[in-house]
Order: sequence, then C-alpha cells, then structure tokens
Amino acid sequence: MRAWQVERRKRTRHLIELGGLLVKAGIVELTNDDRAMIYGALLWMADKLQSHESVHERDLWAAKGKQAFDAERHDGQMGKRS
Repeated sequence: MRAWQVERRKRTRHLIELGGLLVKAGIVELTNDDRAMIYGALLWMADKLQSHESVHERDLWAAKGKQAFDAERHDGQMGKRS
C-alpha cells in the first residue's frame, strides 16, 4: 500500500472516531442532527479555548470526559461479569 493511502486511511479513521464522539455524547440526537447547530457549538467551544478562561475550561472538560470514559469502561466490565 502506498504511503498516501496509509495516511488517508489514518485520517479517515480519525475523523470517524471524532464523529463517534458526537454520537456518544448524545449531541447528534439532542440537536436532531442539525449540522449548523453542532458546528456553532463547536465554534463556541473553540472560542472558549482561545479565551482567558481556556485553562479552566480545558481542565473541566478533560475531567468530565475522563470520568465518562472511566464510567463506560467500568460499566463494560460489569456487563462482562454477568
């Protein structure tokens, strides 16, 4: 496989995973798949990350995401034991 094909596949996988996060967070359902609303929310998030509050926002969002991933992992392990 050519190098550009490998890079294209990696990029495609990355984009699919990012889209999966939107679905996992419930954003697609909550916005009724309104792309303009989702894009606007992401732009708002980007503005927050560029503001003087960015350190606080990054810490808050990272902690919330880690907590959700940990809970999901824990729930998945509990389901396997049943």
